[in-house]
Amino acid sequence: METENKNKDRNPYRRKLIRPCGLHCVRVNDLGVKFGDQVVLSHVNLHVHCGQMLAVIGQNGAGKSTLIRAMLDEVKHTGTVEFRNREAGMVKKLRIGYVPQKLNIDRNTPMDVYDLIASFKSRFPIFLKSKKLYGEIEDALDVFQAKDLIDHPVGQLSGGQLQRVLLSMAVMDDPDLLLLDEPVAGIDQNGLDLFYKNMTYLRNHYDAAIIIISHDLDYVRKYADQVVLLDQTVKASGSPAEVYASDAFREVFGREDSLR
Repeated sequence: METENKNKDRNPYRRKLIRPCGLHCVRVNDLGVKFGDQVVLSHVNLHVHCGQMLAVIGQNGAGKSTLIRAMLDEVKHTGTVEFRNREAGMVKKLRIGYVPQKLNIDRNTPMDVYDLIASFKSRFPIFLKSKKLYGEIEDALDVFQAKDLIDHPVGQLSGGQLQRVLLSMAVMDDPDLLLLDEPVAGIDQNGLDLFYKNMTYLRNHYDAAIIIISHDLDYVRKYADQVVLLDQTVKASGSPAEVYASDAFREVFGREDSLR
């Protein structure tokens, strides 16, 4: 009993292994985006359950990042994005966590990681450091192997380090939906390996749906539950095996990449 208590992890952001309930889902219904007369997205429909990862693939200019921005209500769009909680028998407000592809941060900025996260999480001026908030941020960073970065200047972080910080910040509010926009862009192999490990942890321990924009077709093949091939609209959807073997995949990427 003493050993069990000694080894017990008291970090509230670390989760016991869970089986996502499958009773919650995120739906994107007939979403469309126009910039002036230019149609960027039309009739996009997505459906992903908690505990699932849906990967959106496509060539540059296919509208993938615009889809994320529309789901965040950063661009005007038609259609709806909703969270359905079948257990409660009602539709409730969707909590979204977001990891952008990059942040434009001056390398000489005096802001450290604590300041960055506290500016989003606290109503008080960040120079009034709170021991309680400091501990909460430290615990959140620890889940993604970034605890030692809490006092590090944000402008001096590597791509992989910044990604782990943003991932920690994104899940602090226990989101229903986690949106990841090209999260591995510009990250070296060590960073990629750690990212994949973190995604496995998220899927096993957080009751959230994950939508990831990715150019890494091998990663999508290995880890995604569903794949959507986007080119202004949904050209193919289904399992990785189904999408990679489709005519639409061959037309978009110029090759067949069926799973064997």
